[in-house]
Amino acid sequence: MTVRERIEREEATRFSAYAALAANSRGRDLHEEADEFRTCYQRDRDRIIHCKAFRRLKHKTQVFYSPEGDHYRTRLTHTLEVSQIARTMARALMLNEDLTEAISLGHDLGHTPFGHSGEAAMNEVLPDGFHHNQQSLRVVEFVERRNGRDERGLNLTREVRNGILCHSAEWPEQAATLEGQVVKLADKIAYVNHDVDDAVRAGIITESMIPEEARDLLGHTRRERLDTLVADVIRQSQGKPQICQSPEVARGMAVLRGFMFAHVYEGSAAKKEADKAKRLLIELFHYYIQHVDELIEDSGEPAAACDPTRIAVDYIAGMTDRYAMKQWTHRFVPAPWAVY
Repeated sequence: MTVRERIEREEATRFSAYAALAANSRGRDLHEEADEFRTCYQRDRDRIIHCKAFRRLKHKTQVFYSPEGDHYRTRLTHTLEVSQIARTMARALMLNEDLTEAISLGHDLGHTPFGHSGEAAMNEVLPDGFHHNQQSLRVVEFVERRNGRDERGLNLTREVRNGILCHSAEWPEQAATLEGQVVKLADKIAYVNHDVDDAVRAGIITESMIPEEARDLLGHTRRERLDTLVADVIRQSQGKPQICQSPEVARGMAVLRGFMFAHVYEGSAAKKEADKAKRLLIELFHYYIQHVDELIEDSGEPAAACDPTRIAVDYIAGMTDRYAMKQWTHRFVPAPWAVY
């Protein structure tokens, strides 16, 4: 018996009846021999961690553009917080923690530079609109490549890809696994709490400004609110075939999210540069569709079959904040003339 087989046997005896077992995975699009030591979901987690798109998350905006303070969240630290919260809930519910972690780590790979301002910019230029969850799926299915392989994408399992696609609060479809449903709620729990923390640190809001209803239902500190939200999901979901929140806690979370949209996400000092960021990316987009030859080699698309719009969006969406600013400066700011 291999190590992987032992792990799979332990999953079958230890996990909830509603958990997604690695041995029962719907598999990958391209067949691969099973690993001696790792389950399929553990391999997916490792592929995501080692891909270039994951590393770039450390220089992508969460809420605050290029913050000078060391303690503001980036897209990477957000991803790690989502993973921690989701794993805590999955472990308590006896679900597959490896699958939960893989979905968590991959859920935001498709986010643009400059956060939702970048998403709005790409939404304007793509005929069918831009959604970061769809772009995250595209990253793992097409944009990324494993070293030394000709095929596109990371060849992840169907369960991980489904969870990545369905994690967004705005996405109409529910994830096919409870692990994917856990990540969807963990994402909301993570960002609404850490964004409050960052906004307080930035002086945009104070704890006393948070609506009394949210404070009464969830707690009066970040730790209390986080504990309430996580514990509520665990208590409400135990022994059930779906991931749930109680009506009271769900209402408190909705009030807190509404407050954050009104005071932080839209129109606050944190977003005063939003129009500049959006304009910067749209100008880069128009440049690249007119000079798509510069991206053909990097995209891996055959020149005769390339879609300039899609290639430009893939390239820009993959940029970090600082790389986007560097490219814009290189394309549109005159270099000083020097004679030696």
